[in-house]
Formats: sequence, structure tokens, C-alpha cells
Amino acid sequence: MSDSENAGEAKSSFDRMRVDGDTIAYHQLAGRPPGIVFLGGFRSDMTGTKAVFLEALARRRGQAFLRFDHFGHGRSSGRFEDATISRWAQDSIRVLDRLTEGPQLLIGSSMGGWLMLLAARARPARIHALIGIAPAPDFTSDLMWPRFSDEQRAAVMRDGILHLPSQYGDPAPITRALIEDGKRNNLLDASIDVTCPVRLLHGMQDPDVPWQHSLRLVEALRSPDVRLTLVKDGDHRLSRDDDLALLARTVADLSD
Repeated sequence: MSDSENAGEAKSSFDRMRVDGDTIAYHQLAGRPPGIVFLGGFRSDMTGTKAVFLEALARRRGQAFLRFDHFGHGRSSGRFEDATISRWAQDSIRVLDRLTEGPQLLIGSSMGGWLMLLAARARPARIHALIGIAPAPDFTSDLMWPRFSDEQRAAVMRDGILHLPSQYGDPAPITRALIEDGKRNNLLDASIDVTCPVRLLHGMQDPDVPWQHSLRLVEALRSPDVRLTLVKDGDHRLSRDDDLALLARTVADLSD
């Protein structure tokens, strides 16, 4: 299932939610609880393989489903350079508040795993369970910043922005505001006040978020019901057929 094959199918049914003059683009299915909300990753949009796969899975299962584009991503408004972790987290909470009802199963991929945790901490009564796919809480300070050269660190602090080469497309504009705001949202240095069931899926060949990062998350979560599944040959995206089958089983296990 490729992104391009499914993107056109959903275009006509995208909708928008207004937030302080900006818009958040989303696509939603009605269905039974628990609803599923997918939170995409850094510079990803809601037409990606996992988002579209989960929508098809929810439709087969009769579950409510919601996918959306973060501020500065995809069809949502705003410039990526103007975004921060706080802004993306606030929008994720607004989406949860305004577009969903009843208990929700949040599924966060990479950066979406960080936003998922921030949303769950803010709205604990609304959260049925969490699934993190290569979750990347604290990635700006713990993963990104240590990989910068001295010259790159100096440039982002001096100029306010650094265009970082990316294997996934055009260079990523990394701002000083993103780095500094990320520190204010860090979670892994203290107990994370999330007590619902949590499932983490992580590829051991992930070049972006090492699988040991998920071990730190397991230790930090207060929930006693946390399970980490490692995929020995899995990459960062976990979008192969076998990976998606594992995700589907995990959704079924938590939903039924």
C-alpha cells in the first residue's frame, strides 16, 4: 500500500478545523469506541502509509478514526519554521477535545509519540490506551542536538535557523525556537504521569531513534501495563506489510 495510491482517494473528504486564525486539516470516520487518533511524525503528513492503513483497519473494525496534519505540515496552514513542540502538542489536544468523543486510542509515530504522551498527560480521562511507533519524546535535545556539529550548534543559536540535510527529502529547517521549546517539554528525566495501557513498537535497525530510547520511555512511564515489542530487522518507519500486521494486532488487542 503506497502513500500515492491512497492520497487521491481521501482528498475530497478532507475537512478543516480553525484554530486562532490557522486551520488544521483532518480526515475522520464515525464508528464505535474506542476511537483511534493517529499522530504523525516530524515532517510527515496524514497521507502516509501508516495513517491510511489505520483508517482502512478502523473502517473494517467499525471503529471511529481520525488523522490530521500538524501545523506547518501537509494541508494544514502555517509555516513549518514557525512551529514548536508546544504548538503541535496544543493542537493535538484541541483535536482531541473538539473532534472526538469518548475514550480514544492514540497512536503516535516518532515525534507523534512525544505529542501523544503530552496529550495523554493533559487529558487522562479521555485516553483508552497508547501505541507508540518508534516514539521520540525529547528528540530535539536527546537525539537531534547531540548529533549536531559544533558549527551547526553555533549556527542555529546565532542565526535562529539551520537547514539540516534529510534522507527523507528537502533539508529540514531546524529553528532555535524548536530546540529551546523542546527542552521545556522534555519527559524522560522524570516519571511520566500516564497510567493507561501503553504498547511500544520499535525497529532495531532504526537509524533515527535508537530502540534503546523506547527502553528509557518504558522506565519513565508510571503505567504498570507497558509492553515493548522490538522488530529485529525493522527500520524507523515500520511500514512494511509485516510491520503493519503487527500494528493491526496491537490495535485489536487494546481495542477488544
